[in-house]
Amino acid sequence: MPHHIPREIRYNFEYERRLKACFIGAGGHAYRNVYPTFRYAPVDLVAICDLSKDRADGFARVFGAERTYTDHQAMLAAEKPDVVFIVTSYTRDGHVQATQLAKDVVEAGAHVWMEKPTAASRAEVEELIAVSKRTGKNIMTGLKKTFFPAIEKLKDIVTAPEFGRLTSLVVRYPQALPAPDKRGDLVAMQSVIDHIYHPGAIISFLAGEIERASFEWAEPTGATIASLKFKSGAIGALHFSAGQSWGGPLERVEAIGEGSHAVVENGVKLTHYRKAKLPSYGRASSWIQPEESATVVYEPEFSLGQLYNNNMFTLGYVPEVLHFCEAVLEGRAVSKGTLETALDIMKLYDFYATTPHGVSAAV
Repeated sequence: MPHHIPREIRYNFEYERRLKACFIGAGGHAYRNVYPTFRYAPVDLVAICDLSKDRADGFARVFGAERTYTDHQAMLAAEKPDVVFIVTSYTRDGHVQATQLAKDVVEAGAHVWMEKPTAASRAEVEELIAVSKRTGKNIMTGLKKTFFPAIEKLKDIVTAPEFGRLTSLVVRYPQALPAPDKRGDLVAMQSVIDHIYHPGAIISFLAGEIERASFEWAEPTGATIASLKFKSGAIGALHFSAGQSWGGPLERVEAIGEGSHAVVENGVKLTHYRKAKLPSYGRASSWIQPEESATVVYEPEFSLGQLYNNNMFTLGYVPEVLHFCEAVLEGRAVSKGTLETALDIMKLYDFYATTPHGVSAAV
């Protein structure tokens, strides 16, 4: 079964069955990137909860919710939703607000889609796994990177027989790691908790579990380069490229197989360098490869008003919401954005938080 499956999108009003939905959180990220996905998803947004009544009311006017609340428990009791979307922030001591909110929601009988990060510790993720199993309710984390069309297609490429085994994987992401004496402080590490879910999700999706790792740290910027060994036998590197320019593409993923490799740049451009013979050294007059081994480049066009060149699709927001909603409608578990993946990512976070640079450690 391919991971990237092009599909025609239905608009919200075209669905015969829709889920009764509530939303906890009325912040800028949710306004830009999550609420708008409902135009293409089988949901009826009936209520919004935020600590600010004015913000909740404003969002309700824009996105068509019927009622607003400042107490999520009151909303859950009154509305009895099928699903709840959670996009919130952090507590003063650095914990993830959505973690406890997700517990409250599934205990009230609804499924949860929550924005990353899932939690601030492995123990908290394990608690969510337990309550999800006990209640039979999905708790999905919005790991949008694994829903990027370019990353889904990359997964299909690296798992195809002609690619050979995935032998190495290199991921670049613009993140800084605090000084060693700050790494045990959740508040100081909040940016790492917030953002490690992005490269961590890609690594887990493409290469699976990490067996051991070590990293080096650059004091001026907080940049790191980690050396990774996967349980599959593949090796890899995660480059936290703090210090790079914000004026250019921020991320890069390169996967290497056996005689073939593929690169995703800027989240949307995928280049597949297929298996090819080295031209006769010192005698070849042309670099042009035969058609069957020529490089394949995938890149969206931006001339037409299409959904595929809209950031809600290129950045995976609509696909991840559809994955969640369709799983609930069909009575099955989600297969991406799972709590088990979140647990793997938190293991990676713990590695950075507790391992001195220059030391190899199990992950």
